[in-house]
Amino acid sequence: MKILVVEDEPKAADYLRQGLSESGYVVEVAHTGTDGLHLAVTGDHSLVILDVMLPGIDGFALLSALRTSRQVPVLMLSARGTTDDKVRGFDLGADDYLVKPFQFPELLARVRTLLKRGQSVATGQILQTADLEIDSIRHRATRAGQRIDLSAREFALLTLLAQRVGQVLSRTQIASLVWDIHFESDTNVVEVAIRRLRIKIDDPFEVKLIHTVRGVGYVLEDRN
Repeated sequence: MKILVVEDEPKAADYLRQGLSESGYVVEVAHTGTDGLHLAVTGDHSLVILDVMLPGIDGFALLSALRTSRQVPVLMLSARGTTDDKVRGFDLGADDYLVKPFQFPELLARVRTLLKRGQSVATGQILQTADLEIDSIRHRATRAGQRIDLSAREFALLTLLAQRVGQVLSRTQIASLVWDIHFESDTNVVEVAIRRLRIKIDDPFEVKLIHTVRGVGYVLEDRN
């Protein structure tokens, strides 16, 4: 599998290149945001590892631009580990966020998880609720025949809800199953992701499918 690393610090880029190459991945490196965006849009990478602080355009701007054309999984790296920065990254469509400094085994575990999620989607099935159809083989979601563009994380979240249609999932369950980690109690990443998903899945349609069960969690179901 081919991984794109967008990192302006030469030592950090070499560290990532060497470690990922030794783990069996093909690695391409970009040192600026401009070069990184070009390679991310035109390349055939299975994953993008994206630093936030970049010359040219920063990682957040790169991610925002990338999401208009491709839904490749993105793991963001940053020395800034505040809740606001994490939420901003996820809100823009990041699939994971790792704070520097980190141990390479942790990064490698997150890389494997994101790549495995992409593989499992490719071998999945078609899920349907009302006029919403999720084709995990083609990584495509449609509602009333209209194509809905989703980030990899949004697609994973929607697929989870559809696989457990009618079942209320707590915020903690969703964080664990979709992000593979437990968030701090004051982090609203799940709420942000649900809100973004509703904008695409529910807002354009009269019938709403994603519901909040106050004090419990969220559920996907047709209540009509």
